[in-house]
Amino acid sequence: MKYSTVSIVIPVYNEEKFIGTTLETVVSSDTLGLTKEIVVVDDGSTDKTIDVLKQKIEKLKNKNNNNCDIKLILNTTNKGKGSALKDGFFKTTGDIVLIQDADLEYDPFDYPALLEPFIKDCADVVYGSRFLSSRPHRVHYFWHFVGNSFLTTLSNICTNLNIGDMETGYKVFQGDLIRSIAPKLESKRFGFEPEITARIAKVPGIKIFEVGISYNGRTYQEGKKIGWRDGVMAIWQILKYNLFSK
Repeated sequence: MKYSTVSIVIPVYNEEKFIGTTLETVVSSDTLGLTKEIVVVDDGSTDKTIDVLKQKIEKLKNKNNNNCDIKLILNTTNKGKGSALKDGFFKTTGDIVLIQDADLEYDPFDYPALLEPFIKDCADVVYGSRFLSSRPHRVHYFWHFVGNSFLTTLSNICTNLNIGDMETGYKVFQGDLIRSIAPKLESKRFGFEPEITARIAKVPGIKIFEVGISYNGRTYQEGKKIGWRDGVMAIWQILKYNLFSK
């Protein structure tokens, strides 16, 4: 299959410090020659994120050397990452759809590694694993690592996949595949990760790849939003979407 466009979906909530740099980095990133379609979904930000976004998008659109289209979706209320991603998926038109967090915990430098399995191996889905790579990783919370490992193992038991990092923020999909799944998505917050994993595992003959990525995780003081309650909810969501959902 020949690819021409990659859609990059960026869910945003109260990221006025990071979103400008994130957008610039995504626009200038290497996508192996694929044209970029960037879909930014502001999920009801209450700080200056929207102002920063509008100014940055206008400035980037005025540059003649950017071969990309930038779309901005503004939600009036905060619905959660899962809901924002679902809104973004519906607006994509790309052959490939890639999720990019707004805070640069995940580095667009890794785009070539994430896209290569589609171009060379006809992948349907690619996960970017924080635990396979020799690339730099910021040392962080031990119990987050334990919790992530537990959730990934539980998910693998239910899906019969051997994914190494189910909770990764870097997930990439064939465009038509994720747009066909999007109407079924129910998770409003971080439950998106176990839900989408369960749903793609049920697609007959699906080809899933995993590649190593770098990771520069934030502390809670720096704005990290996921908490232990989301981890507890993820246990139920893994069971729900694997055992009780079609």
